[in-house]
Amino acid sequence: MDSHSKEEEVEYEGLATQNLGVNMLAGALAGISEHAVMFPIDSIKTRMQVFTTAGTGQTYTGVVNAFTRISSTEGLRTLWRGVASVVMGAGPAHAVHFGMYEFVKDLAGGNKAGHHPLATSIAGAAATTANDALMNPFDVIKQRMQLRDSKFRSVFTCARTVYRTEGLAAFYVSYPTTLIMTIPFTAVQFTTYEYFKAVLNPSNTYSPITHVISGGLAGAVAAASTTPLDVAKTLLQTRGSSMDPEIRNARGLFDAMKIIGRRQGLRGFTRGWAPRVLTHAPSNALCWLSYEFFSRSNAD
Repeated sequence: MDSHSKEEEVEYEGLATQNLGVNMLAGALAGISEHAVMFPIDSIKTRMQVFTTAGTGQTYTGVVNAFTRISSTEGLRTLWRGVASVVMGAGPAHAVHFGMYEFVKDLAGGNKAGHHPLATSIAGAAATTANDALMNPFDVIKQRMQLRDSKFRSVFTCARTVYRTEGLAAFYVSYPTTLIMTIPFTAVQFTTYEYFKAVLNPSNTYSPITHVISGGLAGAVAAASTTPLDVAKTLLQTRGSSMDPEIRNARGLFDAMKIIGRRQGLRGFTRGWAPRVLTHAPSNALCWLSYEFFSRSNAD
């Protein structure tokens, strides 16, 4: 029995490197599905976060109001404008994320017998850094196409125009903010998930409903608490389309924060929190449900 268990353990530990291609493909498909399904809500979030020249932003009172007004005046197809950028970027970015994670984890000794939190933490940080580096330009293009009255209908036209008029820096001006946002998001998400899981499932048995509820709440809390950074990121990524000189000259997170705070105070940092929560809650619920299922299966 012991020898059989050891054989299973050896086989499982080798999965990370032997099935790297499978992990990357699975990650790519998961990333595309997650972003594409929630794209209309993401479009609404972008509209609600963007500042106009007057500094008041789109006058939407909520998600339903925004959906109704956009669909009635611009058509439902408008809510999907820019989805091609997400599909093109999310696949490679998530593939790189999972591939980098497994590669670094194996390199740091995370695939050896026992628990290696430091190795997995290093691997997670490396994966996030690589994922965001690849995805950031696509995210910029996506948001430029999501804007009201956007003249862009093609990902390539948008990319070419942004590059020609603003340079390569335009695709990465929000990259540091994205990384800074990821750290508290991940910390809050894990902490909230573990808290609710312990409260709802003290026995720590596999409970799909518990993992879905805990994961959804964790995603919602993490998304809401990091909304201020997301508003700043949106300002930086859409600055080139603004007619406001101050916004166009924003060079980073601190400039964006000053503009938002001065024009709308604390309320400005909560713009788009509702659609952001609606986007992250279901995706995180599914993510944690899948994680718990596979981790329990492998443990058995």
